[in-house]
Amino acid sequence: MDDLREKCPWDRKQTLESLRHLTIEETYELSDAILENDLPEVKKELGDLLLHMVFYAKIGSETNAFDIADVLNGICDKLISRHPHIYGDAEGNPVVADTEEKVKQNWEQLKLKEGNRSVLSGVPQSLPALVKAMRIQEKARGAGFDWDEKSQVWEKVEEEMQEFKAHFNAETDAVLDQKEAEAEFGDLLFSLVNYARFVDLNPETALERTNKKFIKRFQFMEEHAKADGKVLHEMTLPEMDAYWNRAKTEVRP
Repeated sequence: MDDLREKCPWDRKQTLESLRHLTIEETYELSDAILENDLPEVKKELGDLLLHMVFYAKIGSETNAFDIADVLNGICDKLISRHPHIYGDAEGNPVVADTEEKVKQNWEQLKLKEGNRSVLSGVPQSLPALVKAMRIQEKARGAGFDWDEKSQVWEKVEEEMQEFKAHFNAETDAVLDQKEAEAEFGDLLFSLVNYARFVDLNPETALERTNKKFIKRFQFMEEHAKADGKVLHEMTLPEMDAYWNRAKTEVRP
């Protein structure tokens, strides 16, 4: 990185801001590789992300703001302070965290002691909404604000579904109030994310797997229709359904 910043015009030009969107892209590429269980690609994408971390640290060192040692020492210090059940004085600081749930609760309480004004202040504003909903709920649980039983959460899902349906005309399915329907749909999604959390499902992963499955099946349908001399937008829905049903049996999820 020292060589690149000195000798390469592109690398020399980069700033923290210019790298930001590239880092986000690399993170999504790593996510894709993980979902595909492509370990060679995971290794490659981890290298790309690690390069970005070194790049940011190099830029920081050029203004004496921080360097890579500061970054690594900082995260080590934080991990030690956030795990008093491992690194604390067993007699002077008897913190008990013998379950995953207790560790999460301690983590959130320690963050508040470090200066966070709210348990939810650590949720990045720019997170995708589905991921953000999951993180909000996890953090609220860490503060003790959560349902006791998953059956209660499912009752909430059904309640929100009914409230969403109430904003449609039963005979025509026309939306009675677009803004209110959108709000109720958001509540329904939030409650479904909550239920997924209670049954140990990651809603972001679940939806992305469905996205990938749909893409594969749709592309199968396109390819085989084309091979038969057909064009999708000229076909009837029953004709497309025939290809879709083949895709469901022949395409691996």
